[in-house]
Amino acid sequence: MFGSNDDLGAAVYKTWSNTQRREEVARLVEGFRAGLPVGILCKMSETILGSRKRARKYLMELLTAEERHAAVCKETGGMLLLVKEFLL
Repeated sequence: MFGSNDDLGAAVYKTWSNTQRREEVARLVEGFRAGLPVGILCKMSETILGSRKRARKYLMELLTAEERHAAVCKETGGMLLLVKEFLL
């Protein structure tokens, strides 16, 4: 089940129900609102939900348009490209 330590988190998340995954991403969103970097929010959401497409869908639902726009405007360089993929 757990191939390596690198896959440990992803393997655990795969055992969770969709409800558990959504609740965990909602907690990450609350963390983001309290100061968690947007890059961590995006990558952890992708890991928890199993794909970038699903992470994008949930983040679009959980964050307001204003929050998403502000997060994108704060970033630069490579992180800007990543955040745009998730939030715009």
